[in-house]
Amino acid sequence: MKFTYDPRYNVGYIRFKNKKGHTESIKLSEELVVDLAPDGTVYGIELLNANDQMQRDDSGEFAVINEETGEETKFALKVKAARKKRSRARAKASSTRPKRRSQAS
Repeated sequence: MKFTYDPRYNVGYIRFKNKKGHTESIKLSEELVVDLAPDGTVYGIELLNANDQMQRDDSGEFAVINEETGEETKFALKVKAARKKRSRARAKASSTRPKRRSQAS
């Protein structure tokens, strides 16, 4: 099993097994899509708007908990600081940049 998260699109994907051949995607809601194999087994689950779905608390961690033993393993989900700084700088630059006026000929 593998969990992936793409912060650019805020999409998470829980993959149970690799896709082989044709896949049928069933949209269960605006935020949940299940990918099925032809025999009906589940390839994976796509979480759209993943931060809200996973109730992210901005701790920057993803926890896997073994329900039987109570053992918990945490993984960091932080986006690199340099990427955050570039995004903030771009946003600031675009908000302070003067708007162009179109010139009539």
